[in-house]
Parts: sequence; structure tokens; C-alpha cells
Amino acid sequence: MSRVRSSDTKPELLIRGLLHRLGYRYRVSPRELPGKPDLAFTRRRAAIFVHGCFWHGHDCKRGARPPKANANYWSAKIARNRERDVRVQAELRSLGWTVLILWECELGERPQLARRLTEFLGPPRSA
Repeated sequence: MSRVRSSDTKPELLIRGLLHRLGYRYRVSPRELPGKPDLAFTRRRAAIFVHGCFWHGHDCKRGARPPKANANYWSAKIARNRERDVRVQAELRSLGWTVLILWECELGERPQLARRLTEFLGPPRSA
């Protein structure tokens, strides 16, 4: 468990690199926003969360895999994570922010991912 990271994960770094190459600039995990989104675009009032499928209970193959050791604890932990995710998204939306959830299993197709990010954020602003 000590090797499980909460920030700067491989999926998060992949998204950050892709967004930067596309011309977007963002803030990483701003503390003043509910839930500290992984990426925040303050002028656009847009937040992106990059969720690990297992840790946030996604319905894909990896996320639906039941924990083998200490199953009761981990099932309850994942349920709490899901409840918190719903609450945080509602808080951000009530503040006028739009929210995008990117799941770890969705990051394989780069062109599709780039298109999805551009549709969510709109065109990048020129410098």
C-alpha cells in the first residue's frame, strides 16, 4: 500500500502531458476547490478528475474485480470513495464548474482521448 500514489500517477501524468501538448494550461490539485480535482482550468471553470478504476469502483473489468485480501474493509472503502466522488462533483457544479471524470481504462486511445478533452474544454487559448 505504501507504493500507491494519490497524485502524480502514471494516468494523471499522461493526461497532463497530452493537455500541455494540445496547448492547454491548468492548475494541479488546487486546494481551494472541493475534492482537489487532479486538474483545474480556472478561467474555464472546468475540473478534471483522473480516477483509478479499482479505487473508485468503475464498472469495467479492473474496477469490478473484488478485493481478495481484507474484502470487507476494501469494499467499504471503495463505497466511501464513490459517495465522496458524487458529493464533490455536486459541490463543484453548484459553484458553477463543469466536471469531467477520466477513468484509467479509457486512456489507451490517444486520438479519441484528445478529442474528448478538446470537446470538454473547447479550443485552447492562444498565448
